[in-house]
Amino acid sequence: MENPLVAIFMGSASDEEAVAPAAQILRELDIPFKITVTSAHRTVARTEKLVDELERQGCLVFICAAGMAAHLAGAVAARTIRPVIGIPLTASALGGMDALLSTVQMPPGYPVATVALDKAGARNAAWLAAQIIALGNEPLAQRLQAARRKNAAAVEKAGQELERKFA
Repeated sequence: MENPLVAIFMGSASDEEAVAPAAQILRELDIPFKITVTSAHRTVARTEKLVDELERQGCLVFICAAGMAAHLAGAVAARTIRPVIGIPLTASALGGMDALLSTVQMPPGYPVATVALDKAGARNAAWLAAQIIALGNEPLAQRLQAARRKNAAAVEKAGQELERKFA
């Protein structure tokens, strides 16, 4: 496998369903990535080791998904100066608000780009990671433009079909 340009960390294996759309989009865009489970609290040394190893391998962006206390993105941001994107997950009785606030409220100098909750956030985390990488990768920038054209065409087609249905 090619060295990953994106790392996707989940705080728990139970987060896989919510995070899988990020991996799917990265795969579709032909961006090499690594996906794994690591915890800000339960596997501190593993998290640090993964960040260090992935940086040495050329990883450019870290995507971190966690619920409840949701400290994973912040722990990674404390370890690297590479962009970190946080996906807050719905994992408690607070409906994800706890994870959202934990992910978005970072101290100055340790930013975490925070996206929406769950699958919608996972999708946008992958798109944002791709856009960051595309700043220095023209073939990827072209693939992103093509994906946007495809999305626009699908919306236009749906609009035309709806208009015909109600004409």
